[in-house]
Amino acid sequence: MATTTVDYEEPNWGSGAAWKLPGWGEPVIVVSILVGSMIITRKHGFKIFDRRRTKRGLLSDQDSETDSSRSSDDLLVQDYMVTSQISDDESIDSISTVKNPPKKRRCCGTVVYTPNTSRFADYYHSRLLQKFPFLIEMFYWIITYAFYRCTKILSESIFSGKGIWDVAQDHALAILEFEQYSSLHFLWPVKEVSVQRWFMHGHQTFLTILNRSYALIHIPGTVGFIAWYYYVAPSHNTFAIVRRTMTLTNLFAFAIFICYPCMPPRLLPREYGFLDTVGHNDGQSVWMKGNYVNSLAAMPSMHFGYSFCIGCTMLYHSGVFRKTLEPGERRKSRPWAIFYVLLAIAYPAWILITIVATANHYYLDACVAFFVAILGFLCNRIFLTLLPLEDLLLWCLRLHKPIPTTGDRFRRS
Repeated sequence: MATTTVDYEEPNWGSGAAWKLPGWGEPVIVVSILVGSMIITRKHGFKIFDRRRTKRGLLSDQDSETDSSRSSDDLLVQDYMVTSQISDDESIDSISTVKNPPKKRRCCGTVVYTPNTSRFADYYHSRLLQKFPFLIEMFYWIITYAFYRCTKILSESIFSGKGIWDVAQDHALAILEFEQYSSLHFLWPVKEVSVQRWFMHGHQTFLTILNRSYALIHIPGTVGFIAWYYYVAPSHNTFAIVRRTMTLTNLFAFAIFICYPCMPPRLLPREYGFLDTVGHNDGQSVWMKGNYVNSLAAMPSMHFGYSFCIGCTMLYHSGVFRKTLEPGERRKSRPWAIFYVLLAIAYPAWILITIVATANHYYLDACVAFFVAILGFLCNRIFLTLLPLEDLLLWCLRLHKPIPTTGDRFRRS
């Protein structure tokens, strides 16, 4: 492999260590966001230990009909209801009027019958979920995080014979060469190393802020966004599209992490001019440490992938480019609409500057993350093929999936 040409300059940054949270600080922040969201999005008026009203299920027939029409990706409607009202009407269908009939799922072009869990709706653990339906979303993201933890193990096993660090460095240098010498080099007129030098020479305070942003925004910020949008989304179906898109974007990225390990600029040899400013500033996140953290997962940048998904959601939420709104949704006032539009642009831009200035990603990482997020959106409904597996898991756990509370605030108002 040809060595990419980089004007060498010894990285030099004399800034002192930034203010650092104690090791327990970030987990406390994340847990506080999750617990707070679980409480805020609880089902009002529903009592876990009061089973006098619910012998057939979680809700009365009238309430069930109302909630069925707004159910999420249709994993959770009352199983005995006729589901012609369901938003994703191809995922569930009622097959009979008998009590607790099997559910009819359409999966990969075929019809699959799965057990009906509505008979477990009055169990206490089902009622706990119905009181706090956001627990289901927490479960989904725990599974996603577990998949991420496996990427390092799988990638190391695949490249154990070649030496994964050498492979990752070769991939990183290939990216730098592509950015400099390919026909698309005009897309990146300013090199990543030049961006970092600009911040290190005369703008170190700003770089310290970016270091803290890189460490603290990714996990707490994304968790906070999921919690916030679960509450404010006009319908759970809209929220579920965003959640499925971000989850599938994650999984696509994880596959690339495994098959294409890539060293971030900060880990390249010093002669390439990059400095690990986050580490130098003692600003690492607790989520960036540990035996299962994949340090060779620069391609694609999930920092930018998440921020792009969040930005697009903010743009949609502003309602500026939508002629019609969803049922129950109100048109935003002009100041709020402008705020959401500006946030939709500013947040991904801030993250892009952050990941480049701190030498954690290449421009190409962000470009690939952009297309991976688009692909995740276009293919997000692929998760509906997993509904039969979820039905079986819930049956084994004797658990009935709750009706979400997303959009309740519109109906209450």
